[in-house]
Amino acid sequence: MPMDFNQQIIDEFRANKGQVGGPFEGARLLLLTTTGARSGAPHTTPLGYLPDGERLLVIASAGGSPRHPAWYHNLRADPQVTVETGLFTYTAKAVVLDGEERDRMFARAVEVDPGWGAYEERSGRTLPVVALVAADYGPPAGRMGDALITMHDNFRRELALIRREVAASGPRLAAQLRVNCLTMCQGLHVHHSREDEYMFPALEGRYPELAPVMARLRDEHAVVARLLGELQALLRAEDVAPDELLAEVERLTRELEAHLDYEEEQLVPLLN
Repeated sequence: MPMDFNQQIIDEFRANKGQVGGPFEGARLLLLTTTGARSGAPHTTPLGYLPDGERLLVIASAGGSPRHPAWYHNLRADPQVTVETGLFTYTAKAVVLDGEERDRMFARAVEVDPGWGAYEERSGRTLPVVALVAADYGPPAGRMGDALITMHDNFRRELALIRREVAASGPRLAAQLRVNCLTMCQGLHVHHSREDEYMFPALEGRYPELAPVMARLRDEHAVVARLLGELQALLRAEDVAPDELLAEVERLTRELEAHLDYEEEQLVPLLN
């Protein structure tokens, strides 16, 4: 993309917590900042990404150009990068995938979006696939209540993306959509486990009058855990239909959003 167009996207992305309009509205987008291999200056590029468990995948397509993009050359020289998702900013290590793993990840990307295959064919080169592995991922800085809202907003946004992706899928569920769902399930499980183990006991010790609220929140965690288990079981089935998956995702979304809203209403003022 031209530099001025890139900058417009970067500015809009940062001004709107990762939300942009135009051709990238509703897309999975991040900002990747690398260190210039020659200049040593920071270089930021908006890129589409694919979830993959605890890492994110980006593809050095350069819009089908015959040359690798500058950001790819930069991270080959210095693999320490900065990732912005709109809600979180963290440093990461960029790992260039090769061999069977690269081919499998690229095939997964092409299955869900044939445009990647078109870019590779047009470019006349093998498009590199790069994994971004978080090095210091954690709660955002600032007041604890505000940080909790940011983490909750991340799940709200991810569920909205998944609902849109599943609704737009064909009659067969793509492998990448399964991975998107499973990644979200794992992230939500970890978040609730940490609340149960650390945040809830700490708040109960300081505010004994919260006992009824905490009991309700724990009950809601159990409901969400059951729904996550049912969703994961469905994803393990080979013949799952997208409309069946969409119904489960929407059921989880309703329960989770009500839970997040109540938790924020009760706990954010105290955490802040």
